[in-house]
Parts: sequence; C-alpha cells; structure tokens
Amino acid sequence: MNVLSGQRNPLKTAQAAFDRLKTMAIEYFNLLAAEEGWGDLSVDPTMPSYLWNDGGSLADAPVDMEKTFKGNMRVCRQVDSDFNLNGLRCAPGFSVPRHHHNLDELIIVLGGEFHVAWGKDGEEGSKTIGAGEFWISRAGTPYIMTAGPEGVTYLETWPSPMSELSTSWHDEGWAHR
Repeated sequence: MNVLSGQRNPLKTAQAAFDRLKTMAIEYFNLLAAEEGWGDLSVDPTMPSYLWNDGGSLADAPVDMEKTFKGNMRVCRQVDSDFNLNGLRCAPGFSVPRHHHNLDELIIVLGGEFHVAWGKDGEEGSKTIGAGEFWISRAGTPYIMTAGPEGVTYLETWPSPMSELSTSWHDEGWAHR
C-alpha cells in the first residue's frame, strides 16, 4: 500500500501476480516484453535438414550462416519445440534468406511486421504481415521475409514434428563467404 494515497502500487501488484505464476503448474512468459529467455539463433549448416537449393548440403554453399544470422535473429528458448513451435525475433530490416520447406508452415506475427515475397524470385506475390496477422507458406513455395523498421517477433509452426522438417535455402538474402 502507498502510505500517502492509501492505494496499492500497480507495479508491485503486477510483479506479485507474475511471481505467483512462476510457482504454478503452468509456464508463463511474454514473447513481446521480456528479453529473458532469448538467445542468438545458431544455425548449423551441416544439419542434414538444411539443404542448398541445388539439393546439396548447406555447408557446401557459398554463404556464411554466422555472418547472416548473428545479431539479426534470436530464438526464444522458453518456447518448447515439442509443440512444433519456434518463437523468433528479427532485427529491424533483417531479411531471412529466401528458402522453402517440405512442410506447410504457419507464421503468426506478434509484434512488428514482416514484408513477405514469395515465388521463385518473388514474382508470385508479396504482402506485409503485421501484428495479430498470420500467413501460411505452402510446402515447396520459396519466400523471403524482411522485418519492418521496428523488427518483428513471431511464432512459426508446422503440422508435423520438427524432426520431419527440411529447409532448402536459395541464394537471395545471404552474406557470402
């Protein structure tokens, strides 16, 4: 209680409620507010599920994964991948290199926006997807996503376990070796 006004401090009340949630049999986190639980996305180009667009290994492609993603893309370690979900953040203006998956993918934008261009060279279409909106990329459809001026926070999910997912990367949007 605030002794002077006789009112509760709303920040202390909110923190107390959050502290109670931590001890409950559920997990709670806010993908938009917290920095806690986020880390740089580390992508291993030798993973067999990462392919170059010609069918070869991404490790043999003329691109630099670390230069491309480091500091530009973060993953939320609090989102349990057993649910086929990734919580991701992209820095303002960062483009996730053009790629496609072997599975349909659902992307839900939580904060900020993405400009998405799809088709072999973006010739099929493009759209800006903002907070509260989603889009579905059909299996085999190449696309590139560019974060808006405030960056973007989003969830991505697939209809099958992520162990069945493969990604074929194309040449657009990379830092090259």
